[in-house]
Amino acid sequence: MHNYEGKGIQSLGAHDHAFCAGLFRRMLRIRRIEEEIERRYHQDQMKTPIHLVIGQEATAVGCCAALRPTDLAYSSHRTHGVYLAKGGDLRAMLSEMHCRANGCAGSRGGSMHLIDFEVGMAGTSAIVAGSVPLATGAALAAKMQRADRVVTVFFGEAATEEGVVSECLNFAALKKLPILFFCENNFYSVQSPMAPRQAPRELDRWAAAHAMPSVRVDGMNVLEVFDAAKQAAARAKKGEGPTFIEARVYRYRAHGGAGDDSKTGYRQIAEREAWERVDPVESLYALLKGIDRRAMEQEIQKEVLEAFEYALASADPTEEDLYRHVYAVG
Repeated sequence: MHNYEGKGIQSLGAHDHAFCAGLFRRMLRIRRIEEEIERRYHQDQMKTPIHLVIGQEATAVGCCAALRPTDLAYSSHRTHGVYLAKGGDLRAMLSEMHCRANGCAGSRGGSMHLIDFEVGMAGTSAIVAGSVPLATGAALAAKMQRADRVVTVFFGEAATEEGVVSECLNFAALKKLPILFFCENNFYSVQSPMAPRQAPRELDRWAAAHAMPSVRVDGMNVLEVFDAAKQAAARAKKGEGPTFIEARVYRYRAHGGAGDDSKTGYRQIAEREAWERVDPVESLYALLKGIDRRAMEQEIQKEVLEAFEYALASADPTEEDLYRHVYAVG
């Protein structure tokens, strides 16, 4: 059983109250968007597999708050949180999930391949660890171009089992690339816990063996995530190379689709309930004063419903769209 090991958010510390309120709103917005996607998913209008980030909002919001629009973010298949936290267009995201022509990937990618170059959401991959070499290459390009750009790549703990991740960590350390390797360790790959997959090890110590700073943070604590990402981004900007962050976090829903799959037996319901008691959204809200949550909820609900209406009213792809973005035809 994977018990919560953190202490939760004890205080706002030195963080500005308005800044913290902004983090709360971003997490709440992602939570409500995900819940509406989940509520509608059985209608079978979204022609794409989904991987909800309910429970993991603090990792995406905390890390992306430390990045600039010109900084690049890459993600794995669980991509909604990063896309939205990086500033991605909600209407374009929902249009993509409904396979509309105006989707952020032109109806070609679905939920697992969201992209928005305008805000630095550079790409995602459904392949385990697939985005890691892409992000490492982007970091190499930034260094060669002497561009003022930091690259961040999000991946799960199962990605560390792929050889390409070790190769990328080594290469990034060797070349002092401006990249942040952000591991969202939620302890499960699909319905497989870590024990049958990995010999006992501490991922932060494993990463540190690749000659880079490595830190473990409480992934349910958005402020702790932000502080670590801010420090890592500052190092990268100064040319000091990569950082590895392991954020221990928990997904409240199934690996894929809607609802919770704990009853299938691969994890204990009590385990999920224990992590729900340190909900990243509600734990931050408990420390905020003078927040008009009701108005905030109404604004978010209005935005979400309008975005769904926009997506459902958008045009389907046509035959003319078939060769759009195709650069060579055999």
